[in-house]
Amino acid sequence: MMKKKSTSASKASLVLFLCQMISALDVPLDSKLLEELSQPPTITQQSPKDYIIDPRENIVIQCEAKGKPPPSFSWTRNGTHFDIDKDALVTMKPNSGTLVINIMNGGKAEAYEGVYQCTARNERGAAISNNIVIRPSRSPLWTKERLEPNQVREGDSLVLHCRPPVGLPPPIIFWMDNAFQRLPQSERVSQGLNGDLYFSNVQPEDTREDYICYARFNHTQTIQQKQPISVKVLSVDSLNDTIAANLSDTDIYGAKPVKERQPVLLTPTGSTSNKVELRGNVLLLECIAAGLPTPVIRWIKEGGELPVNRTFFENFKKTLKIIDVSEADSGNYKCIARNILGSTHHVISVTVKAAPYWITAPRNLVLSPGEDGMLICRANGNPKPHISWLSNGVPIAIAPEDPSRKVDGDTIIFSDVQERSSAVYQCNASNEYGYLLANAFVNVLAEPPRILTPANKLYQVIANNPALLDCAYFGSPKPEIEWFKGVKGSILSGSEYVFHENGTLEIPVAQKDSVGTYTCVARNELGKIQNEVQLQVKDPTMIIKQPEYKVIQRAGQVSFECTIKHDPTLIPTIIWLKDNGELPDDERFLVGKDNLTIMNVTDKDDGTYTCVINTTLDSVSASAVLTVVAAPPTPAIIYARPNPPFDLELTGQLERSIELSWIPGDENNSPITNFVIEYEDGLHEPGVWHYQTEVPGTQTTVQLKLSPYVNYSFRVIAVNEIGRSQPSEPSEQYLTKAANPDENPSNVQGIGSEPDNLVITWESLKGFQSNGPGLQYKVSWRQKDFDDEWTSVIVANVSKYIVSGTPTFVPYEIKVQALNDLGYAPEPSEVIGHSGEDLPMVAPGNVQVHVLNSTLAKVHWDPVPLKTVRGHLQGYKVYYWKVQSLSRRSRRHVEKKILTFRGNKTFGMLPGLEPYSSYKLNVRVVNGKGEGPASPDKVFRTPEGVPSSPSFLKITDPTLDSLTLEWGSPTHPNGILTSYILKFQPINNTHELGPLVEIRIPANESSLILKNLNYSTRYKFYFNAQTSVGSGSQITEEAVTIMDEAMASRQVDIATQGWFIGLMCAVALLILILLIVCFIRRNKGGKYPVKEKEDAHADPEIQPMKEDDGTFGEYSDAEDHKPLKKGSRTPSDRTVKKEDSDDSLVDYGEGVNGQFNEDGSFIGQYSGKKEKEPAEGNESSEAPSPVNAMNSFV
Repeated sequence: MMKKKSTSASKASLVLFLCQMISALDVPLDSKLLEELSQPPTITQQSPKDYIIDPRENIVIQCEAKGKPPPSFSWTRNGTHFDIDKDALVTMKPNSGTLVINIMNGGKAEAYEGVYQCTARNERGAAISNNIVIRPSRSPLWTKERLEPNQVREGDSLVLHCRPPVGLPPPIIFWMDNAFQRLPQSERVSQGLNGDLYFSNVQPEDTREDYICYARFNHTQTIQQKQPISVKVLSVDSLNDTIAANLSDTDIYGAKPVKERQPVLLTPTGSTSNKVELRGNVLLLECIAAGLPTPVIRWIKEGGELPVNRTFFENFKKTLKIIDVSEADSGNYKCIARNILGSTHHVISVTVKAAPYWITAPRNLVLSPGEDGMLICRANGNPKPHISWLSNGVPIAIAPEDPSRKVDGDTIIFSDVQERSSAVYQCNASNEYGYLLANAFVNVLAEPPRILTPANKLYQVIANNPALLDCAYFGSPKPEIEWFKGVKGSILSGSEYVFHENGTLEIPVAQKDSVGTYTCVARNELGKIQNEVQLQVKDPTMIIKQPEYKVIQRAGQVSFECTIKHDPTLIPTIIWLKDNGELPDDERFLVGKDNLTIMNVTDKDDGTYTCVINTTLDSVSASAVLTVVAAPPTPAIIYARPNPPFDLELTGQLERSIELSWIPGDENNSPITNFVIEYEDGLHEPGVWHYQTEVPGTQTTVQLKLSPYVNYSFRVIAVNEIGRSQPSEPSEQYLTKAANPDENPSNVQGIGSEPDNLVITWESLKGFQSNGPGLQYKVSWRQKDFDDEWTSVIVANVSKYIVSGTPTFVPYEIKVQALNDLGYAPEPSEVIGHSGEDLPMVAPGNVQVHVLNSTLAKVHWDPVPLKTVRGHLQGYKVYYWKVQSLSRRSRRHVEKKILTFRGNKTFGMLPGLEPYSSYKLNVRVVNGKGEGPASPDKVFRTPEGVPSSPSFLKITDPTLDSLTLEWGSPTHPNGILTSYILKFQPINNTHELGPLVEIRIPANESSLILKNLNYSTRYKFYFNAQTSVGSGSQITEEAVTIMDEAMASRQVDIATQGWFIGLMCAVALLILILLIVCFIRRNKGGKYPVKEKEDAHADPEIQPMKEDDGTFGEYSDAEDHKPLKKGSRTPSDRTVKKEDSDDSLVDYGEGVNGQFNEDGSFIGQYSGKKEKEPAEGNESSEAPSPVNAMNSFV
């Protein structure tokens, strides 16, 4: 009793431990992060467990895996190491574990039968594949045997045994005759699951000498044929004739008539049998009975119902089929065979077993050092599967000890793991019916924090809405996340913020004071990292004047207003809707900036109009209803659809025509424009009316063409501008006489669905096209240029017939002729069809690749013989993929690209290649069935190209005369870097460029200190990398050397000296005294005669001084005192924008070109032209001018 208590207590503590375990790390699906993290191997692709191969082709056993570092591969065969280096026929694909066994070079597939297993291993563990059982397919010939003719009495049962040869996989059985036609089967004659042909009772028409059993081995695409079996049915009349020939006239003779017999089961035998089936498979139960009349089969399940939606009856209900069986389908199934004389039955006891299936498959586990975790492997089956564990492919009992690991049945518990605990664990669940194998790794990572959110990411939200600032991170152990606002802000906390588990900071109600820079800091015991993001809060968009309800008369005009207020940095778009849909496409609707106007309003304009304002951040809308009313009533004529015609009469009845007349109904103030005549076929489609013809509105009789064997009724519909009338009452019926079909089926085609058949299809004639009862079709075919005689068959009213046993993809002449009880249609035209296609047999040969440049190659190949295409040649497919970059020597995941070239083309271009890389390609021919085998892989290399720009250029540590440059190598070197080219030149205060200096730097350098520079000077740098092909694109940057401290201090001292301040005060006082004197003298002065004359004869060229503002004429000094635009740096494209040069002296000159006054003062143009690209040797493409001379760099 005490022992039982102890067990219960230990289980409870285990459950508590599992509940308290730290959850495993979630690794974000960031491609760059995944490439950098170490990872144990994972099997990504493998061949099936039971792998049946074609012994005529090379054996390819797949094994693909991923991991970091990339795994290495090894194989075992029949439980021992398989040394592929010792077998010249066995190779392993590069960067892969896939084996290729070259059988086509003299090897035998039987020599490589066995059980294979692949192991993928790296420094973090080893993953293993399933046990792959390799077996070559077999299609043996039938053993020669002498078959005696079968003589059987009419009405007796008969079984023709097939007994096909044992093949791998088992063959598909079917019975045909010498003409390769499938033998017809019915409730009386049918094929059993074992391939035998069963006759419940034989009839005289069963006599024939060509009952042939065929076995089709799909894997090798071969068909084997048994010797023909002869069956002779002895009828009662023939037996009586035989007996009479051997007796005298005085004897009494006579065979017994055919005797009816009650059912007897031919298969299965006995009253009971047993059947075992596996879960998930298809259960097939069969009962075939003999008897006369032919018995009918019925199925029941004792003590239950047959499962709904999963039960099907086949082979004329002789076979019960239940798909996707489960344990609940176990039980007793009874088949009952019955005819008018009695019944018999058989009970099949079905037991459903189950191979192992997953309940919980183990999943990969990523942990930090010191964390806990567990792997769970739960499977079910019948019988219950046995669970066993392996570590790195070795049974866990003999694997190296790991103190952090504890195995408890179907669970492995890990506690306080360390990096050495990383491994791949395999769970094997097996019973007598199969096994399951799953790999799951435990990856213990010790990684410093990483922030995956881009730096300085900008977030924009509308005020009073939530703001979500992302800080996606990863680290092991899991980092702690803290948020700060501003550069030196304190850590954020409190109810005004929400901190999410994934690192996101949520501001539930963002206000204007929420704007700013937010810093996310992630830290664990291995390090710390931070990232800044920006938040902008925008004003909401508002509708300050909404559209209002309007009532308008027809033909009037109405407007809806929609005035908005929005954040100036957001661009709104206004959309008008009518009844929540688009506005009608009508020129009467005029959409303005903030209104909608509808001209000449009609009743259709009635509805709800909505203005919707959208910005990138928000959306608002407002609606108003428009009601359209009638104008003041005036007497009006009522227009309406016409009344239906009446008094329909049929006259002049002939076999193929008749005359129909009628009396029109009231026009209702709108003239009738035309009459539509419709007919009903009461014999073939009662209740369905079809269009016959139409006549002008002035006509009331029409001569109608008729078809044979149609029971016609007619009706008439009148049409005016308002609409169509109701149909008239139907006319009396008129049945035309039957006749031969006038036409044959259309769209006749012959296309094979399988390599050994020809499917003939056509569009059936419609009911009234049959021209009589008993519509059938005569289907005829013959192999083009091979057969002289047509093979024909008459089929019922269907639209398809399948010709079996045809050669693969050969042309056939086909025709389909309609017939009925009165005779045939005219002779049909012939069409050409083809029997079924099969996959192409050979690969294109002589594949050649010509590399045209670093990104383009041309591939050539020889066309395959048309006979080997075995189908319609659709073209060729070129598969090509990059193996590795020759500059980095790094391999990556192979991404195959496919180019398709239509028709019989033998060359193609491969664009978009990466320079200085190694590629592989192969070519395959394509037909309607699919792709043929691939040509051998062709390896080619692309030459070097020019590199991309350096990944970055940073300028640091400025001094008086030096700058430090640091750079990163190009992301895509596209070859072997030979050097870096640095060009730089100074920029003066007017943004003009000085002399250009060029420096060549070795390719292995990543920094440079530039010395002997001018102090307090801005420099512009151009930097690019070079390969042997040439220079790549450049990256530019600007930097400034620092100012001389002594000069800066002198400038400050002058402004603060006492004598300087006194001088400025004296100047200001002197100016004030002069202004006072001028004011006094002006007040004492008066008008003089000269002054009056001047006023009377004012020179029009001289404008008087305005008294109100003191300015001289219309001249304004607004342009003289324009503030300079902010920012003196030249843009990165070295272009001076127009607005930056508006203060040019051109505004004050008299011409475009610069000029000098007589005293030599300059009044010309101040140049603000766009800078040119720096030229070699600092040469200028502009003509020299005084402007350039004055503005040249000093």
